Amino acid sequence: MTAEQQIARARQVFDIEIEGLARTKDSIGESFVRAISLMRGCMEDGGIVVVSGVGKSLHVAEKMSAIFSSTGTKSIVLNPVQAMHGDLGMTGPKDVLVALSFSGESEEVVKLIPAVRRHGLKVISLVGNAQSTLAKLSDVVVEIPCGKEACPFGMAPTNSATATMAMGDALAMVMLDEQKFSIEEYAGNHPAGAIGRALVMKVTDVMRTGDRLAVVSPSATVMDALLAMTKAKAGSAAIADEGGKLAGIFTDGDFRRHVSEGKDILGKPVGDVMTRSPLFVRSDIYAADVLKVFEKRRIDDLPVCDAAGRLVGMVDIQDLPKMKVI
Repeated sequence: MTAEQQIARARQVFDIEIEGLARTKDSIGESFVRAISLMRGCMEDGGIVVVSGVGKSLHVAEKMSAIFSSTGTKSIVLNPVQAMHGDLGMTGPKDVLVALSFSGESEEVVKLIPAVRRHGLKVISLVGNAQSTLAKLSDVVVEIPCGKEACPFGMAPTNSATATMAMGDALAMVMLDEQKFSIEEYAGNHPAGAIGRALVMKVTDVMRTGDRLAVVSPSATVMDALLAMTKAKAGSAAIADEGGKLAGIFTDGDFRRHVSEGKDILGKPVGDVMTRSPLFVRSDIYAADVLKVFEKRRIDDLPVCDAAGRLVGMVDIQDLPKMKVI
C-alpha cells in the first residue's frame, strides 16, 4: 500500500466507526431507560452491577466496569468461564448482570444466564441482534445497531466494540447523574496519580505561606513590596490592611508596566498603584478548582482568603507542576 492508501484506509475505519456511533446513539430509547431503572434499583438495594463478556467483549466489560466503579456505580467483572467454576459465588440476588455479546450467541455468555438467574440476578444484555438467544434470555435488551465492522472479514470486533463501549459510557454517566455522584466522591475513588492529587488536594496544600508569602500594607512603598517579593522569591505581593484583609495585589508585571511608562514609583505607597479588589479564592476549595481559575483568567498569582476575607496565602502558578497537580 502507498502512504496515501494507508491514510485513506485509516480514515475509512474512522468513518465506519463514527457512523456506527451515530446509528447507536439514535437507537437509544425506552430499553435504555429500563436498563437504568434496573441498575438504580440494584444500587438502592446495596447490590453491584456485574459485567460479563467473552473474548474481546471481556476487555470491553473490564473497561465498562471500571468506569462504573469510578463514577459511583459499584461493579465487578465476571469472566463467564471462571464463573462456571466457582466465581459465580461473587454474585448475589441484589445484583444485576450486564452481558455483552454483539452476536448474542456467545456460548459461554449464553450458558451463564441460567446460572446467574438461579442466583436471583436480573439480566441486561447489550447485543447487536435483538432476536438473538442472549436477547431472548434477558430482562432488558439494549441493542447496538452499529452496522458492519471495520474489519474487511467482518470478524474482528472493531465498530461493535467502539459502539458497545460508548453505550457503557452512556449508562455510567446517566447513573452518575441519577445518583448525584459528587466531585468529592470521585476524588475519593482516585487517591493516586495526577487526577487524584488535583481532586483530593485543597488549595491550602499548594498555597504559599510564611516566608514564602510576600505581603505588605497599603502604606508600604513600592520598594518595600519589591523587597518582600524578592525575599519570598515570588512574582507578586499581596496587600493586606491592619486587620489582615486583602486590599489588593502588586505584581512584577505591574511594576514593569509603570516603569515602561517612565514613572518613578519606587517611593510611592504601593496602595496607590496596586490592583484593588483582586480576584481571590477561598481557603476551603480544591486544587482542581484553582486550576480552573488559572485556565480561565490567565493569571500567574492568586490570593487565598478565609471566610472573613483575611489573607491566608497565595497560589503561584509556578508551584503547581512541583505539586504534580498539572
